Amino acid sequence: MVALGVLLHTIGGFAAGTFYVPLRKIKGWAWESGWLVNGIFSWLIAPLVVASMVVPNLAELLAAIPWSAMAWTYFFGLLWGIGGLTFGLSCRYLGVSLGGSVALGFCAFFGTIVPPIYDGEFLALLKSASGLVMLFGLAVCLIGIGFCGVAGMAKERDLATPNQQENQHEFHFLKGVLVALFAGLMSACMSFAFRAGASIAELSTQHGVADLWKNTPVLVVILAGGFTTNALWCIFLNVKNRSAGDYLGKTEGNAKRNYLLAAIAGVTWYLQFMFYGMGSTKMGRYDFSSWTLHMAFIIIFSNLWGIRLGEWEGTRARTRQLVITGIVVVFFSTIIVGISNYLGTTSTGH
Repeated sequence: MVALGVLLHTIGGFAAGTFYVPLRKIKGWAWESGWLVNGIFSWLIAPLVVASMVVPNLAELLAAIPWSAMAWTYFFGLLWGIGGLTFGLSCRYLGVSLGGSVALGFCAFFGTIVPPIYDGEFLALLKSASGLVMLFGLAVCLIGIGFCGVAGMAKERDLATPNQQENQHEFHFLKGVLVALFAGLMSACMSFAFRAGASIAELSTQHGVADLWKNTPVLVVILAGGFTTNALWCIFLNVKNRSAGDYLGKTEGNAKRNYLLAAIAGVTWYLQFMFYGMGSTKMGRYDFSSWTLHMAFIIIFSNLWGIRLGEWEGTRARTRQLVITGIVVVFFSTIIVGISNYLGTTSTGH
């Protein structure tokens, strides 16, 4: 059961760590134009299509959701949307690998620790072997993020010459870290949104939705909130920067190609939470660890993509060693989290 959950989170992390790659290839469009088209596919089209396939009567189910559950889930989706928006900016200023690592490190920390504190279960974690191992795994994850952060500062020093900066002109460490910190704080609201939507998931099973897919309708509500935040900001930037012509092919970019790349990015992005929702149903008693696993796997794959895309070219060997060490340490933290889940399930007799 737990092993399947970890596998599903791994697939989701790969999707999340990969989605920004197609967006980097969009040419001739303003950033906000590509981000909005990506959002339409990732936060509206894909969730509704998948939900329509796995929910017997989606419209009836959505109409039956209690107002309070709908409102709170949507509200946390709005807050998460701010994090998603600034996450994109952190990748823009720091690159796929470093931007993802710093933002998601903070996101993993707050998204994992705050729920048990809010529920009054934190002290109970300190009294159980599985809980202590879980907290140790989280600490190891943060250490890995620290290595990635040090590597980022070293990268900025290594790229100090004009020739080396030519291909990475948008790299700005201080600005990127501040954006990533805020992105991590706000992105943690996705964890709270799933908790707020727990009653929606329960209602889904009552409407005949398989347990593996019970979080799919929850995602429809959460991502609608996230789309609202991002769409408003992108439209504002379109007006401010006079970039609305991108959608009509009135700029230098190849509109058809850019639409396709943004659509691929959007669908790929959605897959992360489709698999996250599936994986969380298999994590047992320590489902709150799902968020840590999800963040850790995103960090691993985004860093691997960053290396593959040459984001660390022009840096010293020591700098590259630091980021690789960070990846290894984060991966090790996921193994610790898996052990804590095993201890938790065996202690409860599952």
